[in-house]
Amino acid sequence: MQINFKEKSMNFDAPLSVFDAAAAAELISRSVIAAHVNGKLCALTEILDADADVELLTFADEDGKHVFRHTASHILAQAVKRLYPATKLTIGPAIDNGFYYDFDSDVPFTPEVLSALESEMKKIVKENLKIERFELPRAEAIAFMQEKDEPYKVQLIEELPADAVISFYRQGDFVDLCAGPHLFSTGAVKAFKLTQCTGAYWKGDQKNKMLQRVYGVAFPAKDEMNAYLAAVEEARKRDHNKLGRELEYFTTVDVIGQGLPIILPKGSRVIQTLQRWVEDEEQKRGYLLTKTPLMAKRDLYRISGHWDHYLDGMFILGDPMDEEKECFALRPMTCPFQYQVFLNRARSYRDLPMRLGETSTLFRNEDSGEMHGLIRVRQFTISEGHLILRPEQLAEEFKGCLDLAKYCLETVGMLENCTFRFSQWDPENPKNKYEGTAEQWNEAQRIMGEILDDLGVEYSIGIDEAAFYGPKLDIQYKNVFGKEDTIVTIQIDMLLAEKFGMEYTDSDGQKKRPYIIHRTSLGCYERTLAYLIEKYAGALPTWMAPTQVKFLPMGDSEVAYCQEIADRMTNMGIRVEIDKSNNTIGYKIRAAQQEKVPYMLVVGAKEIADGTVAVRSRKEGDKGAIPTNQFLSDLMMEIAEKRK
Repeated sequence: MQINFKEKSMNFDAPLSVFDAAAAAELISRSVIAAHVNGKLCALTEILDADADVELLTFADEDGKHVFRHTASHILAQAVKRLYPATKLTIGPAIDNGFYYDFDSDVPFTPEVLSALESEMKKIVKENLKIERFELPRAEAIAFMQEKDEPYKVQLIEELPADAVISFYRQGDFVDLCAGPHLFSTGAVKAFKLTQCTGAYWKGDQKNKMLQRVYGVAFPAKDEMNAYLAAVEEARKRDHNKLGRELEYFTTVDVIGQGLPIILPKGSRVIQTLQRWVEDEEQKRGYLLTKTPLMAKRDLYRISGHWDHYLDGMFILGDPMDEEKECFALRPMTCPFQYQVFLNRARSYRDLPMRLGETSTLFRNEDSGEMHGLIRVRQFTISEGHLILRPEQLAEEFKGCLDLAKYCLETVGMLENCTFRFSQWDPENPKNKYEGTAEQWNEAQRIMGEILDDLGVEYSIGIDEAAFYGPKLDIQYKNVFGKEDTIVTIQIDMLLAEKFGMEYTDSDGQKKRPYIIHRTSLGCYERTLAYLIEKYAGALPTWMAPTQVKFLPMGDSEVAYCQEIADRMTNMGIRVEIDKSNNTIGYKIRAAQQEKVPYMLVVGAKEIADGTVAVRSRKEGDKGAIPTNQFLSDLMMEIAEKRK
């Protein structure tokens, strides 16, 4: 049989393990964790008995990380059973950045208990226990788990399909129900840490028993783990949900509701700055500004299809089942409203492309468990727009939308953390979420694919992630914790124009259907603010900072001078404050630094006499006395250039 590795191919006369085959090919090393055999994730103990393509995996590979972390979860479970034998096991999967295991135990898993578990895990690792897989018939598997008094495992087995392979993994005296795969032995998990314990309902159902979920991280080497933990600690410091509240950018109030943040004056000023800039930039690029209602009758959403496809995500005003009375819904999107601008009168090919832009307030009934700070909310503001165009204009206009989005993201400093995903339909989707024919979808996706390829966009493909009316390009942003969210979308719509009866008279006198592009320039402003707080650790670039300059008068006698210059700066469009408190100058400086103000201007008698200001820069420190006009000129240049 022929075994094909990436580096070379080898022929073998008898079945052998992946490990032995790789060793014979001189490709094995301590870093190899698992393998893909003909695309399937397998342990190194997997037996090869036919021709196969084998890809060796390390911790650098996502599937390699999965196997490593899953093994760590079993080591944790073994430690729990050693120290607290009465504990009942449930599930322990690998997750992004680590693993967890849910336990049913009468023992509270306090920090002290977690420390004891870590110590026991170290013993298990040191024992270097061989990890072995075995299978049992269904009845024997159930009896086996019943004998071990593991009711949750029994339930899991009973819920498996009748023809399912029921596999277990043994390491020393510990056995767990598991599909695998796992590492060769426990000794490979060199570094780990249990990070926290939280509550979790069995199977995520509030009707079930509350379990204890222990989270952890695991790495092949201690220095890797320490670097990761340091990064996590830095991320926590930057977490907008903590830092944004401390800096008074936003707050939440229980009696108002979850996912409905109050944007405080500082946050409001940042959003206003971004909004005005985006609207001005869109105007330069030929966009027409619209302002449409925040709600509409269900009739509008029925035409668009949102009533059928998005009802659960909408806030309804009235009884949606009562056809005799009017029923309204707060808008979750702007498209069916903006189409009315096109439909306001008859249109010619000369009117196209029509680029419509709006700063829209939208409402979406997100699940309570999804709420997080400003990143996922139920009311948000977005730079939403729609382009109505002739088919031959599609490529150029899509390019313009992408160029605008990249320009906006680059200007605020976010583009470097973005990736691109081509979100497509799934014709096999059981929920039947998509409208239109296969021919329409294939054609729209072909066109978008060609556009993206011509532009040289590097993208991944997301199956079953399209909108119900067309494919889209999702620009994904990774936050400080490594979690991805969509920040900007550009969508090709080949269906809604027909639904709304949109048409234009072409140059040949014939009535034709336009294409539609749905797009955002900078996405949701609340989410963008959250990401900016995290990226800059609250120290926003001067051009978007809520307070750009803060005067720090030495005493009361200097306040009038500061006010005179401050008024002048305000008239120039600079956002300025004066600290008029009777605190010491040292205290005023520290307070301004904590507020992360870009420039602090210390003013005493000497500065007044010389017509200067003593400048302290957030970036450069003490810059000394600078003529006031020179400082203002430099500052205006920095703001105009939108320096990061």
